[in-house]
Amino acid sequence: MTTITTPVTEDLLHGHLDVEHTRRGLLPHRLPARARRRIPDDQLAMAESQPSGVRLAFRTRATAITLHTVPTKRAYPGVPNVPDGVYDLLVDGVLTAQATVAGGNLRTVDLATGRFELAEGPAGNAEFTGLPDRDKTVEIWLPHTETTELIALGTDAPLYALPLHAAPPGAAGPRKRWVHHGSSISHGSNAAHPTGTWPALVALGAGLDLVNLGFGGSALLDPFTARTIRDTPADLISLKLGINLVNADVMRLRAFTPAVHGFLDTIRDGHPTTPLLVVSPLLCPIQEDTPGPLAPDFSDGTLRFRATGDPADRAAGRLTLTLIREELARIVADRRADGDHALHHLDGLALYGEPDHHTHPLPDGVHPSPEAHRLIADRFTRLALAPDGPLPS
Repeated sequence: MTTITTPVTEDLLHGHLDVEHTRRGLLPHRLPARARRRIPDDQLAMAESQPSGVRLAFRTRATAITLHTVPTKRAYPGVPNVPDGVYDLLVDGVLTAQATVAGGNLRTVDLATGRFELAEGPAGNAEFTGLPDRDKTVEIWLPHTETTELIALGTDAPLYALPLHAAPPGAAGPRKRWVHHGSSISHGSNAAHPTGTWPALVALGAGLDLVNLGFGGSALLDPFTARTIRDTPADLISLKLGINLVNADVMRLRAFTPAVHGFLDTIRDGHPTTPLLVVSPLLCPIQEDTPGPLAPDFSDGTLRFRATGDPADRAAGRLTLTLIREELARIVADRRADGDHALHHLDGLALYGEPDHHTHPLPDGVHPSPEAHRLIADRFTRLALAPDGPLPS
């Protein structure tokens, strides 16, 4: 078999906002360089470099494809090993094969302090064989929680990059671009593979061109994130706000309300009439009425989280999920909707609420299971993307 080697270049990538040329390859980023220079902590720097929603897309007749990469694995002292990230290969929109890559760098993170050590390791290969012998659209979705430097593709037939917003299989027109911002739940925590995160499930089901700005632990109303959304072409925008503000205990109600207004004002500077949906937090029992910050808890031998705040502090404006839901509904309905008919609100409890917690409990107390990701995706599609919904797709 003759192998054609194609260096990975930016025109093969979708779902990213920037690339960095490293000494070994191409590193996709989900925040542009200007925003990255304003990142205040290692948590967001790590999260935005993890390619949730980022994929390679091309046309080819190849029946064997190898992707040469340098993954960055994660380890947490005292916690069982994090499984290797999964690469999902889709043929004409259908999940057809999966692979992992051995080796790579290792980032060892202290959960208590957030500090980390990075040890470099070798590149490796994600290999896919037995693919259909016909002209087809191939997408390789990168591991959603594993920073990935891309080096080259090896194929047994030529490949051709797909233009951005290319029509999904069977569709007459181009994809609409959906820009979504949220927390680790949107980033994909606890999802088993990259097309199993709830935003990816929604995008694939609805034929949307996803830009996922879900950042684990870092949906904190940062102004540079709002400016990034402002400057990113979008047909549909959604923002799932609130849980990280409680998790990290970073502000009180007095600061929260104008910060939300400022975030929305900035986005509207670039997208004055784009459909924009504000989604309040999903159910998280440990933080419904107890403020943060969160702390890791290994008392039963597995990683879980606990809220360390005092519920009595709610009277002084300390944030809880219940309070944030009430305030987001008020901001959208009472203070902005009169002049912004494309702005909408969705109660996060409609996506995952008390009854769902009994049937699909949160494995670590915060993040949904793989089955719950699918449940959330199904409900978001039905409630948000219907023809008469807030984000008509």
